[in-house]
Amino acid sequence: MAGFAQAPATLANLAHLTPRPVKGLFGDNYLSLQDMDWAQQFLPEVYEKEVERYGNRTIAGFLRMVGAEMPMASDQVVWSEQGRLHIAYDTVESNAGGTEISIPSPGADGKVPLLGPGMTVVISKGNVTNKAFIVSAGAVAGGLQPYTIKAYDTATGALDAALQGATSALPLNLFVFGSEYGKGSSLAGNSVDASFTTFSNKPIILRDKYSVNGSDVAQIGWVEVTTEIGTGGYLWYLKSEHESRIRFEDYLEMSMVEATNAQSVITDASGAAITGTQGLFSAIEERGLVYNDPDFGSVAAPTGISQFDEVLQELDKQGAIEENMLFLDRSTALSIDNMLAAQNSYGAGGTSYGVFDNSEDMALNLGFSGFRRGAYDFYKTDWKYLNDSTTRGLIDDVKGVLVPAGTSTVYDQQLGQNISRPFLHIRYRASEADDRRLKSWVTGSVGGNYTSDEDAMNVHFLSERTMCTQAANNFVLFKAT
Repeated sequence: MAGFAQAPATLANLAHLTPRPVKGLFGDNYLSLQDMDWAQQFLPEVYEKEVERYGNRTIAGFLRMVGAEMPMASDQVVWSEQGRLHIAYDTVESNAGGTEISIPSPGADGKVPLLGPGMTVVISKGNVTNKAFIVSAGAVAGGLQPYTIKAYDTATGALDAALQGATSALPLNLFVFGSEYGKGSSLAGNSVDASFTTFSNKPIILRDKYSVNGSDVAQIGWVEVTTEIGTGGYLWYLKSEHESRIRFEDYLEMSMVEATNAQSVITDASGAAITGTQGLFSAIEERGLVYNDPDFGSVAAPTGISQFDEVLQELDKQGAIEENMLFLDRSTALSIDNMLAAQNSYGAGGTSYGVFDNSEDMALNLGFSGFRRGAYDFYKTDWKYLNDSTTRGLIDDVKGVLVPAGTSTVYDQQLGQNISRPFLHIRYRASEADDRRLKSWVTGSVGGNYTSDEDAMNVHFLSERTMCTQAANNFVLFKAT
């Protein structure tokens, strides 16, 4: 069978899975006496430059593309999201005669039920549909609110047999499409309160540090090293310090993507509570859309495009935000490429690049390519986090995420003005006394910093932040089955 052979589990092959913020010297970092053949009169030929065999190893950048970062000065961020405008139920029951329906009781909060006499409704199951008039409301019993109805489109005024009682087998669907009142009626419609849902999230504190002793700071290596941010030289501890910083910055993004709320009591070694926070994946799985087994391109073209259309149909039921960004792993990105290649009219030429100031060049420079399907524009790019073998590429269960390019305008108490914020954004703790977006400080007695008698340099990193995933019903998480 064709495929990749498994490399031996040597230290060299496992190094990419076990990054080391080194505290000492290793044979693969420096040349040792054992590396020298003293029977020869010449020193070995040494390549000074470290080989960058993994390229740019950082995976951060996703949130910089789709979100914003804003300060907050409390332990919790709370926001409200509008409810549906129209009235609908998918848990409707009917009696055996088809003259009465019941919906879950509105509760004991004193609010007027959302259905009331005079409303006209559509009741259906599968392909069977009746249009009915609500005559009156009965008393709540067993947690259900009953209503007497008369069907417009049957001779008896009762629902069709397929919608009656146990015959319907499953709960019925219902939505209100209007109302009707007789001449001289004293009824005046039904008062319906505007609905909304409140969500909240809380920040978590992330910390890390890099430590090196004074002797190793003074050690000069024979290998020239560089990092992703351009730091170079022959002092290995500088590389380790900068890699610790880069890794911590990756953790800031990964935590906002992966974090979840703790479902049990967790405490750290000092007894402090560990509560977690709701990250992107957790928010979508709880409040958004999840599409399983996205394989749009490996099947026949009509089937592949029809699978993608299932996503569009679900978006139609939600917010129908026109512009959306797809962040995908390699297999799903190629799957969509294959799907589009089988079409004749769904390429980049038919796409409006409004989210990028209508500049195709700007979109391409950021790594996005676009296509249009139905009333939606999609901008597709690879997400390194899903491909890297030391992050989600190791698990390969999340195949991608669809993020709407929508914004909401709110008054920001911290800034004192109206701002537009994307549906996906970060809030970090900050005030006039302290900014905890990304703090770093040095302790010890090495490197010109004298804060203690410890013969070491300790570089500390700290951040306190949380993710706000607003309008999560417009996000789609693509998962493998």
